[in-house]
Amino acid sequence: MEQLARGVLSGERRTIARAISKVEDRRPGYQALLSALYRHTGRARCIGITGASGTGKSTLVTQLARAYRERGDHVAIIGVDPSSPYSGGALLGDRIRMRALAGDSGVFIRSMATRDAVGGLAQATSGVIQILDAAGYRVILIETAGAGQDEVEIARTAHTAVVVEAPGLGDDIQAIKVGLIEIADVLVVNKADREGADQAVHVLQDMLALSEAPWKPPVCKTIALDGTGVDDLVAAIASHQAYLQAGPGERQERVRVRRELERLIQDELHVQFLDSLPSGQLDDVVTRVAARDLAPYEALAELGL
Repeated sequence: MEQLARGVLSGERRTIARAISKVEDRRPGYQALLSALYRHTGRARCIGITGASGTGKSTLVTQLARAYRERGDHVAIIGVDPSSPYSGGALLGDRIRMRALAGDSGVFIRSMATRDAVGGLAQATSGVIQILDAAGYRVILIETAGAGQDEVEIARTAHTAVVVEAPGLGDDIQAIKVGLIEIADVLVVNKADREGADQAVHVLQDMLALSEAPWKPPVCKTIALDGTGVDDLVAAIASHQAYLQAGPGERQERVRVRRELERLIQDELHVQFLDSLPSGQLDDVVTRVAARDLAPYEALAELGL
């Protein structure tokens, strides 16, 4: 385990990939590995990119990675793809869309499957971020699965949440629904060369004018295919990070850590509880509930909860 941790801290790409796989699969020792790396974390800027499918998130992430590389930053990309509810597998398509970055040694790309996790992120995302942070990647771009409007988990994980919209994907009401827009630190109208882009920007700006929040998310227009507007987006992200450093960032970090600890507590208690059950008891209770012989809350009482 110490050798694996040293390899991560030295930035060895193969060792980083092995460490990530260990955390994703929850292999024995993964907790000790993350504990060994934790004190070497806290220096990376985590930027979440979320939005509905079809908004061009992957292409935009590619352009952002190029922009940060031009500034001398080492960049890691975590691309989360939805898993099949039947096989558990996933087409990790981000590697296909981001192949233009494959030859850059300063970019590390990792595709992950959600594996039934809700909120647009994989369960292991937090641990993977720790590994990449400890490995020296100062910019970590996290692209969510793109499944819909419930991908708010990114706001609890990234320092800056970038919500990507695109014209032609819905009416004006779509833009003001509770969910994605409310977690945005920066808003992007991508595919801005399409008809309706200016209208989409105005709708978002009008909505933001009603907010009393201390931070007003800037609205950027981009064309990810050719990189138009990406420099403005980088500047908007930098403005939000400067805002956090001026004060709110410490409170945000405490909230993030609390949520992470609560999640770990839930996971650990879940595992401990299942391990404590007599062999076959859970299967027996499941059979009785499915047969309507036992109500779910009665089942909990029978299991000792």
